[in-house]
Amino acid sequence: MATSLRLHDPVAYAPRGLSREEAARYIGVGTTKFDEMVSDRRMPKPKRVDGRTIWDRIALDAAFSDLPSEGENRIDEILSRNSRRA
Repeated sequence: MATSLRLHDPVAYAPRGLSREEAARYIGVGTTKFDEMVSDRRMPKPKRVDGRTIWDRIALDAAFSDLPSEGENRIDEILSRNSRRA
């Protein structure tokens, strides 16, 4: 029992790298639409790590903030402005 308690990670954090399915779900679309968005550069290309294809959650956030919106969203406006400075 003590061993299992030591292996438990009490800190909750979002993963930085996401699989294709996770990345699509993260931005709220299916994998087919996500592939289309990567292909037309609305979403970033993945990183490769030893044969694994991984999307950077922060890059997804920046790309998502740059998507056009139907109405004003102050948070996306701020994030978009900050990502252009970087």
